[in-house]
Amino acid sequence: MADLKIGIILGSTRQGRVSPQVGEWVKGIADQRGDADYEIVDIADYKLPLLGETDGQEPGIKAWSEKLKSLDGFVFIVQEYNHSITAALKNALDLAREEWNNKAAGIVSYGSTGGARAAEHLRGILGELKVADVRTHPTLSLFTDFENFSTFKPAALHTDNVNTMLSEVVAWSKALKTLR
Repeated sequence: MADLKIGIILGSTRQGRVSPQVGEWVKGIADQRGDADYEIVDIADYKLPLLGETDGQEPGIKAWSEKLKSLDGFVFIVQEYNHSITAALKNALDLAREEWNNKAAGIVSYGSTGGARAAEHLRGILGELKVADVRTHPTLSLFTDFENFSTFKPAALHTDNVNTMLSEVVAWSKALKTLR
């Protein structure tokens, strides 16, 4: 199903973030599968204005909308900040609406508790946006999967979880494509 396009969305924009390392790791696993075209989508590249402080005409918003429209599904790389997702990710989610509808998503989270609380918050938001999130959810610990909390060194056991999640995202993306 190489006609499916899955975006691996990096959910942080801050300096020193580790989400690019996690995203590249997920993409490396995904690219070995051959079941979809996977690409990193870094919200930092879009320079998105804050919702409510924009007239909606900024070039970053249009580019963001077009990128989302081109994708059939998503894998969110989610870091936990104060028991939730980042403000940058929430803003990026809110700046689009129909572009998200009837697509599937997987979540890979990290934090001191594996990012589980952020992932649960994200699931509620995705439901409102008509994004079907899959059950399998790889969780990464800042204590055991990152050296000095900054260099990503995942335990081998996470690879199986990522592959299971990707299988679910691909299957659901294929099914939901028939609704769009």
